[in-house]
Amino acid sequence: MSLQYLSDENGQIIAVQVPITDWEMLRRKYPEIEAPAPGLPDWQKELIDLRLKAIEENPGRILPVDSLLAELDRNQE
Repeated sequence: MSLQYLSDENGQIIAVQVPITDWEMLRRKYPEIEAPAPGLPDWQKELIDLRLKAIEENPGRILPVDSLLAELDRNQE
């Protein structure tokens, strides 16, 4: 198996790439390997719903990301 390792800017390994033929063999041998990731917890879903409702009630609260970045730059000066 010919693995490739991916590193972050500090040299820490953060991921491994597996050739597709090896991945397919692993999937056949271990079918549970692709078990679905758990969904969002209920508290996160509720928080998203609250935020979406707030946006719906006051769409003017949403600003372009450029405005946010400009404001952050001003606050750092």
